[in-house]
Amino acid sequence: MFPLIVVIMSLLAINSDKACAGDPDMLQDICVADLTSTLKVNGFPCKKTSTAADFSSMALSKPGVITSTYGSVVTGANVLTIPGLNTLGVSMARVDYAPGGINPPHVHPRATEMIFVLYGTLDVGFITTDNVLFSKRIIQGEVFVFPRGLVHFQKNNGKYPAAVIAALNSQLPGAQSIATTLFAATPPVTNDVLAQTFRITSPEAQLIKAKFATN
Repeated sequence: MFPLIVVIMSLLAINSDKACAGDPDMLQDICVADLTSTLKVNGFPCKKTSTAADFSSMALSKPGVITSTYGSVVTGANVLTIPGLNTLGVSMARVDYAPGGINPPHVHPRATEMIFVLYGTLDVGFITTDNVLFSKRIIQGEVFVFPRGLVHFQKNNGKYPAAVIAALNSQLPGAQSIATTLFAATPPVTNDVLAQTFRITSPEAQLIKAKFATN
């Protein structure tokens, strides 16, 4: 059942890419990424030679090691780990959650995401640009979709570990955590901007920044 679901998710991600033009269309059969090139293009230049290994990875085959204070870890299977994905407009990821762990509110600026629950239960949701929350508890074998560019999250409120496989319609979808972006940017966002935005004081904004500095 699991391999079939993963194949279906990958096909959906590819077809979604064609419909929404998440990534530019490819102009040849393959263009394996030359990750060592210093040439700056939208994507990566093609390697002169490639092998089957450029299209394969075992990155998602086992749980990731959770070391973050969030209690979760994301393992990517994108163009940076599978160079053959260059120009193909699709990628995958695995997210592992400790009991109580969270994948905090974030966005993928270049992709819609569909997750499949390998095991465990998760409370998930996304927020539209009208500030409407769509959320539910999902269980093993269930899928859930997060539309492109919308803030979303997953939290394991259970007593046991949980894990999902994600399919995304971009070779490199990007991920921008809301809190980390605002409170741990380099150079930093000024305290007065954060204070006025979140209706707190500047000293309170600095205290929050200090927490992210030790994360």
